[in-house]
Amino acid sequence: MAFEGLTEKLNAAFKRLRGKGRLTENDVREAMREVRLALLEADVSYKVVKDFVASVTERAVGSDVLDSLTPAQQVVKIVNEELTALMGGANAKIAMASSGPTVVMMVGLQGAGKTTTTAKLGGLMRRQYQKRPLLAACDVYRPAAIEQLKVVGGQMDLPVFEEGQGDPVQIAGNAIRHARDHGNDMVFLDTAGRLHVDENLMDELKRMKAAVHPNEILLVVDAMTGQDAVNAASAFDEALGIDGVILTKLDGDARGGAALSIRAATGKPIKFAGTGEKLDMIEPFHPDRMASRILGMGDMLSFIEKAEQAYDEKQAAKIEEKLRKNRFTLQDYYDQLQQLKNMGDLSQLLGMMPGNLGKQMQGASIDEKAMARTEAIILSMTPLERENPQVLNASRKKRIAAGCGLEVVDVNRLLKQFDMMRELTKQLSKGGRMPGLGALGGMGGKAPSRLHGFGRKKRFR
Repeated sequence: MAFEGLTEKLNAAFKRLRGKGRLTENDVREAMREVRLALLEADVSYKVVKDFVASVTERAVGSDVLDSLTPAQQVVKIVNEELTALMGGANAKIAMASSGPTVVMMVGLQGAGKTTTTAKLGGLMRRQYQKRPLLAACDVYRPAAIEQLKVVGGQMDLPVFEEGQGDPVQIAGNAIRHARDHGNDMVFLDTAGRLHVDENLMDELKRMKAAVHPNEILLVVDAMTGQDAVNAASAFDEALGIDGVILTKLDGDARGGAALSIRAATGKPIKFAGTGEKLDMIEPFHPDRMASRILGMGDMLSFIEKAEQAYDEKQAAKIEEKLRKNRFTLQDYYDQLQQLKNMGDLSQLLGMMPGNLGKQMQGASIDEKAMARTEAIILSMTPLERENPQVLNASRKKRIAAGCGLEVVDVNRLLKQFDMMRELTKQLSKGGRMPGLGALGGMGGKAPSRLHGFGRKKRFR
């Protein structure tokens, strides 16, 4: 994950400070030297590191810190605040049009993931903000670019406007008119990229900007390219005047320097971050939450938001009542598995945990293949069988196994796990404590039971 190395080095520097009852100015300056090295190794630009360390040092050697009863905590607080400011301070949103569709130009170099990110962002706008996006295929040069947008758009159930290998500026204008006529309130223009910044690319983007007057120009950059991403951002901003940046591949082995340098280099905010390959793995970029994650404090707000997005309050109340009365069925079991799946990649959730909690659970995983087998078995049952597993005799089990392409032993294993879970919930209900999603055993994961507590929304408050 991005920032992992930086987090370890910063925590090592702060650990030495915490071992001292009082801090001297030399203690602070020594810690700042380690912070500077850690940032440089994370591929943060030299000028940004120099200014950042100078700002932190100036605040940290003040009397408020040196005379504090918990000076090390004060230093960490200052670093946290300065990191947040460095990345923009607060989440920056897309500027929406007051009338007509909001037009967003997606620009960037080839290989940054622009086309996929266009579909991801469209899906996020529909999912979280109830928008009706239209994706427009304006990259007429890259082989299969139009087809790729149609494929990812189809996977997200988003409409795609395309007119083949025509003039991209004219296609963009036609897409906006199509959106007005068909009730789409957002248009995402997937423009052409190059392997490097060149004059032809910029001229075409300038013509498109002049023709369609986009509300937003968002630059898609690959976080794993480090300072190259910062250089690309500066070049695009100088030529086009971008409004924001989307960082992709933050889940990769990135050192994180791009996220910490782009705002300082361009003055433009990072608005979204791609956190994985799946099409729902994009999220608004919150500088304060990212700073907390960098410093090992976790990101519980994002964790809670992910949980609540996957959480269905009515369904949870219904299931809890069934658990209390020991009427939990295989259909309920299946529904809970879907909620757990909707929370996303477990490794990303662990990265949001504060302190060492995420590391302690790093071995935990959910075997998606095992979960898929479980789903296939349940979906091969009739509604009667899901509601009344006790009717499953040998012939029914054989039919179910054949229907999902598995063996009878797999069906028996699931039923045994289900019976064990029902027995567990029966015992827990006597003590007044209901298990949540994580109580669902048998998913093939190494430690699914540690994800307890998702059964009731008030636990998030």
